[in-house]
Amino acid sequence: MPTVTDGARGARVWIGLLTLYLVWGSTYLAIAVAVETIPPFLMAAVRFATAGLILLTWSIARERRAFVAPTRREWRDSAIVGTLLIGGGMGMVAFGEQTVPSGITALLIALMPVWVAILGGAVFGERLPGLAIVGIVAGFVGVAILAAPSVTGGTGALDPIGLAAVLVSPIAWAAGSLFASHGAVLPSRPLVATGLQMVVGGAVLAVMGTLTGELGRLDIAAISTRSALAVVYLLVLGSLVAFTVYGWMLRVAPLPLVATYAYVNPIIAVILGSIILSEPIDARTVVAGAVIVGAVALIVTSRGRMAAPRGAQAPQPATDTRQPDGAPSMSAPRPAPTD
Repeated sequence: MPTVTDGARGARVWIGLLTLYLVWGSTYLAIAVAVETIPPFLMAAVRFATAGLILLTWSIARERRAFVAPTRREWRDSAIVGTLLIGGGMGMVAFGEQTVPSGITALLIALMPVWVAILGGAVFGERLPGLAIVGIVAGFVGVAILAAPSVTGGTGALDPIGLAAVLVSPIAWAAGSLFASHGAVLPSRPLVATGLQMVVGGAVLAVMGTLTGELGRLDIAAISTRSALAVVYLLVLGSLVAFTVYGWMLRVAPLPLVATYAYVNPIIAVILGSIILSEPIDARTVVAGAVIVGAVALIVTSRGRMAAPRGAQAPQPATDTRQPDGAPSMSAPRPAPTD
């Protein structure tokens, strides 16, 4: 693992890394608790719309007269990115976790780099190193191990609708990330771009909740204290604090070090789900988890060698919902939809 020195800053980097491990690793648990008594799409809508409004309000208050309103093109592209990342990515996670254990959800969502590699190659012509291809194959093997009982009807079968939602989530997140980095025109201020995406994504989630009848099923009086606290946790720590820490880490820490969150977070999610929610950890989950984490490691390691073919547009820095203070290039670690 890359080392970080320079005294006090080095200590702050390790504290920041630990924060990412714990906060993002625990968001799957928090989502599972939140949807116990709150409809998933409406829960996520409140969370992201509120977080987005906070970011936009902070940006306007800080810049005052220097604040530049987004253009029509920036609104349009932010809406597309927000719909894919927040509506598709986070909405499907919340929906899926009604029936799929939080630990298994984390393992499947960790495959987002696999889908970035696949879609980047298929749609934008990005060349895939051999290591990335091995990672892609290994990732699908891990999914097959987890999903096998659902196909065969054996012990440990997962709800097919919930499983499908969880599998769709990283595909939507990867598509939004790639669109953001290939020609999307987003506000130059990352906080504004992120806020717009969250607000639009929250609105999309509200529509999804309405269309699926969640408004009729919402019972304010039935919302448990722990579900309400879980939403607050997701909003404050997951959507605001960890975002800021991640943006700072990208500026001051080696990218390979920051990328280790992709390997550690699923492990933390599985452990927390087992301890707090009594989710079972059997041999199949352990084997599938090891395969998937290994696949993610291969993809993240090889991403620095992923290059566009000659004559194609090189990937530009992207702004997504986890980069309020700065956006990495496509060679930087891309966060999966955990919060």
